Amino acid sequence: MTDKLPRRTGGDGDGPAETPTERLLREAMTARASMVTAAGLRPAAPPKSRIRRLRPVYAVTLPLGLAAAMAIGVLTFHGEPVAQDEAPPPAATLTSAPSPTPDPTDAPSPTAAPTDPGTPTGGAETEAPLADGTPSSAASTASTTNTVTGVASSYTLRGVRFKVPAGWKAVPVSADRVCVLSPGAPTDTQQDWAAAMCEPYGVLVVAYNTPDEIDGGAWPTMADLAADSGWGHQPNCPIWGRPYFPGNGYSSVGAPVRTKPTVAGKTIDKTQWTVTCKPGDTFTGQMWGMSSDQVFVVANGLKSDYQAGLTSIVNSLDVSGHKPPGSTVPNGKDIAVTVDGGIGAGQKVSTGGTPVTFTVTYRNTGQKSFEKVQPLVYTKDYAGTPPSDGLLINAGTLERQDGGVWVQIPLSMGTGMDYAMVNEKAWFSLAPGESKKVTYRMALGPADGPGTMPVAVQATMPYTGGSPLTVLNEQTVPVTVVK
Repeated sequence: MTDKLPRRTGGDGDGPAETPTERLLREAMTARASMVTAAGLRPAAPPKSRIRRLRPVYAVTLPLGLAAAMAIGVLTFHGEPVAQDEAPPPAATLTSAPSPTPDPTDAPSPTAAPTDPGTPTGGAETEAPLADGTPSSAASTASTTNTVTGVASSYTLRGVRFKVPAGWKAVPVSADRVCVLSPGAPTDTQQDWAAAMCEPYGVLVVAYNTPDEIDGGAWPTMADLAADSGWGHQPNCPIWGRPYFPGNGYSSVGAPVRTKPTVAGKTIDKTQWTVTCKPGDTFTGQMWGMSSDQVFVVANGLKSDYQAGLTSIVNSLDVSGHKPPGSTVPNGKDIAVTVDGGIGAGQKVSTGGTPVTFTVTYRNTGQKSFEKVQPLVYTKDYAGTPPSDGLLINAGTLERQDGGVWVQIPLSMGTGMDYAMVNEKAWFSLAPGESKKVTYRMALGPADGPGTMPVAVQATMPYTGGSPLTVLNEQTVPVTVVK
């Protein structure tokens, strides 16, 4: 037979020399392969399109065996670099500077299992895993929310120092509070969400410096922490990704879970609520409070993926540089406040409009005389408080008996300090050992829902709106509202 292939040339003695066509193909493949360098490779990422595979193209007519061998060569040496260019290998195969890792004491790994911030390692007390009401969304975003790396930063609010986890952002809200937004917060509306009580995308840290800041409708307070509805001060329903105004208010799911963990050597009170805005929309409310320092941490509706970051904030609290609020009365709480009858803790109050009459006794237990004392009674919002014009205001009436005449007074706090402006005809003086009885009458309306409603009973200095409200003493009576 006649050899129709071009005669081979060259060779190194170990095998047959290549033909000109084979040499051209080899040089072309080598040149193409040399174009792919380490600098052109990207970090590992899912491919955006299907890997493009090359098909061998033959320029000359070749025998079947040689054509198959060349096809294998093209697919092996030519196709592989192109595939790598579009779908790079894992980042671990590249040589690059390592990413900074957080200090274990500053920012625990977000993938760590949530723990009670104050429970010592190895302690017997553990809490059930938190849920945000949307387990499906939590599972779908776990791969993206737990990949933030970096070092935690330090933040100071009125002498209270704490760590801001890597990827989180501290946004001041007012002089006494700051919102620490999680990495999942909407980046274009961070200021808006911080102003909206940091729900549900962040953690609110509050530090009070003076008694005036605590009094007069402040939130949060230790009273909110102890109430069944401490989470319900704001009308926003903090459902992750779609917070909204709950037209029918809130309702609790089960009883609050209360613990007393230890943080930075101090006992801190914690309450956890499970709350429903409407069927299918449930969120978790969490609040920590230091009564002696008046420092609070609140997280309502925060996605469970960020519980580890929340835990690290609480664990890092350092109040050694904070000046806690002092007493407004030199001799302490010289005015004792007691509710004599009509209402009591757990007593049922109907929403049918039937009035409930009760008496409050104010007694001077100190050694100084008070020329003017102002009696003040109002109700706080709770799970059944009906929302009205963006506020939570209980429906019904509250009256005080002045000189044998019933005078209507505000039932709820509302937006301003009007509830604290008591007519001077109701003021009274108290000498040491002297007492004064004041009678009130309360009736709730059909719009009020069932739940535990706190009734605040206070003795204050006269308030005319031109100075801060000074509370001499107070008592909160939780009554049970029934339909």
